[in-house]
Amino acid sequence: MSDKPTKIHRFTDIRRLAARLRDDLNGGGQDFVLLYAYNGTGKTRLSMEFKDAGKKKARRPLRAGNRVGQRLVVDEAVGDTLYFNAYTEDLFSWDNDFENDTERRLHINTDSTFFKGLKELALDERIGHYLARYADFLFDIDYDQWTISFRKDETRYIKVSRGEENIFIWCVFMAICERVIDGAESYQWVKYLYIDDPITSLDDNNAIAVASDLAKLLRKAKTRTRPEVVAAHGPGEADNPPRMAPAPIKAVVSSHHALFFNVVCNELKKDAHKKYLLQRPERGTTYTLRATDDTPFFHHVSMLAELQKAAHDGKLYTYHFNMLRSILEKTATFFGNDDFSSCIHGLDDEDLFARALNLLSHGKYDIYQPSEMVDDNKRLFRKILDAFLTRYQFALPHL
Repeated sequence: MSDKPTKIHRFTDIRRLAARLRDDLNGGGQDFVLLYAYNGTGKTRLSMEFKDAGKKKARRPLRAGNRVGQRLVVDEAVGDTLYFNAYTEDLFSWDNDFENDTERRLHINTDSTFFKGLKELALDERIGHYLARYADFLFDIDYDQWTISFRKDETRYIKVSRGEENIFIWCVFMAICERVIDGAESYQWVKYLYIDDPITSLDDNNAIAVASDLAKLLRKAKTRTRPEVVAAHGPGEADNPPRMAPAPIKAVVSSHHALFFNVVCNELKKDAHKKYLLQRPERGTTYTLRATDDTPFFHHVSMLAELQKAAHDGKLYTYHFNMLRSILEKTATFFGNDDFSSCIHGLDDEDLFARALNLLSHGKYDIYQPSEMVDDNKRLFRKILDAFLTRYQFALPHL
């Protein structure tokens, strides 16, 4: 592992920053780009710039439009990126039925290419599959009126919470992505996925589940294949089954949520990817990208701040041990040590605490089935974290 300072790439134009991410996914040979950034950095704007960079003008026939020769055609911007960000949520709007206060419905903006072919794809079952993992309400889609109603138990047309609405929209996105990967005709234009902070208003359990499900879908997307177009050279050759050629869908994932980001990184660690800390110093016009694939692991500094805040607030869960151990391992490697226990200092019995931390962070159980720590483990966690931060003077951002 290199001990050279990690190079910071500066961009005074956000379009060039978006182009850099595309370069990583294309000429850079990466399957995924993972961005860790605080709110207010410009993640959503970057996702839109990435999307706009893939738009190309195309001409298609219409009943009315600009006449070229004897054909009626229209210029249309065709993109290559299916995205999920704050704007995706704006594609849905509530009709709260103020007159009767009985039939509250969520309207779908059918003008967006996001919903192109939605009715034909019959996504209800796949949306329901994901929704059952995160929530306990049901839904009905009226494709004639393009509205969605929600129900729970015997109560229909309920107004779900903002968090429940967000998770439903995320389930719609995941279901569409499945059809994209399967080769749905209406989504043949998709070459990239861009996911920005899909866990708004979600609790930690759902943040972990969403991250795990997303990583599974992204791994499937990178292995997508399509029939290869091959000209027939002999009698009957055109009837042979088409050969399948690689047609991967690559992705960018950005988030300010340390737990979500950590789970995604863990799930995709064996795949070709780049991890960056994205910053906009002093909220100026310059953006910086700092690679965190090599030492030092800068996004772990942000995670340390999250752990310190959780310890201070008393909101400590079992997965926090996994996060702390990951940071200790990276720090130990940076200093040339073989074991994370070398970073536990200033405690009465360092070997005992190292064994306890190893036990409490073992396996994936604590990540995927989190529960609040018992008081003894909270005290142990604070001792290890405080001793670590006392020995290694990290400049932690204020949360």
